[in-house]
Amino acid sequence: MASLTIYNATGGEVGQYDIDTETIANRVNKQLLHDVVVMYQANKRQGSHNTRTRGQVSGTTKKMYRQKGTGNARAGSKRTNVRRGGGVARTVKPRDYSYRLPKKAIRLATRMAIRSKIDDGEVLVIDNLGFEKPKTKEMATILKALGLEGSSTLVATADQDMVVYKSGRNIEGVSVHPVRDLNALEVLRPKRMLVTKDAMDKIKDGTFAGTQASAE
Repeated sequence: MASLTIYNATGGEVGQYDIDTETIANRVNKQLLHDVVVMYQANKRQGSHNTRTRGQVSGTTKKMYRQKGTGNARAGSKRTNVRRGGGVARTVKPRDYSYRLPKKAIRLATRMAIRSKIDDGEVLVIDNLGFEKPKTKEMATILKALGLEGSSTLVATADQDMVVYKSGRNIEGVSVHPVRDLNALEVLRPKRMLVTKDAMDKIKDGTFAGTQASAE
């Protein structure tokens, strides 16, 4: 059982939030977390690397000079990989690095990542996070009041809130996501996690996508 302090926008303590982390995930499997994070990172790779073979570079295929009598080492085409401007011996070509693990494993990893953050004391709960209009300065003020200034932070909201998103998107190291869009990589990458009380309720009762254990 973990007891998290609930803060208001000025950094004052307004209550406690009790949550049994075992209801989120019964354990934390580091190997599964690693596998899922590597999958997300691989899926982000463009795979657009490309080098040319000696058959693809421009230039003549004529022998550079006669075989004997010049005092030089025997040489063929200028396009050989040992010469400047020549082709590459072991070329790399565009490829797709993406792959997919089972949905059940991905969802379980998300729950494990959230439990890990809570167990490590890296989660802060705020009673309410709302703005009348997008205001980066107000978001920065709240983060400073909570001691999150200069620290990479994931802000998790109960639902898609474009006002909160626009208020935090220009702050370096800050990302804003509704709980339904959370995944293991997004949770583990930042140092801290700021969660609204409503969002924590969804995590607690398992009503957001990342906590559904059944595979589709």
